[in-house]
Amino acid sequence: MKSVTIWTDGACSGNPGPGGWGAILEYNGHQKEMSGGDAMTTNNRMELMAAIASLEALKEDCNVTLYSDSKYLTDSINKGWVFSWEKMGFQKKGKAVPNTDLWKRVLELIRKHEVTFVWVKGHASNEKNNRCDEMAVAEWKRIKAGK
Repeated sequence: MKSVTIWTDGACSGNPGPGGWGAILEYNGHQKEMSGGDAMTTNNRMELMAAIASLEALKEDCNVTLYSDSKYLTDSINKGWVFSWEKMGFQKKGKAVPNTDLWKRVLELIRKHEVTFVWVKGHASNEKNNRCDEMAVAEWKRIKAGK
């Protein structure tokens, strides 16, 4: 399996509001930047979409280290919460788990690829996390401006 490193971030203006995500994929000395957004979304949805879009961009099964400043994303995987939600039909305390549609996509992708999720401190001195944040913010600004 190829080893790929992915950096992701999501951002939102208002919560909900226009949002964006950014990702950097690295493989064998090459780097690819990706970004996207949605007109009406939340920060958590954009964090999940950054991971989903970057994993979906991989053309074959890979061994992935995915860095994110989202505790929502990394803790949900690393602490096993999402697997418990799945077993319970994506219900928690009698209510639907937020973002179930995206969590199902995440689960499908992490079962295809071997993914290790690593939390990094956001808005700190991490160059790649900061770049992903810049792309995510640029996306929500673009959407907010109607472009």
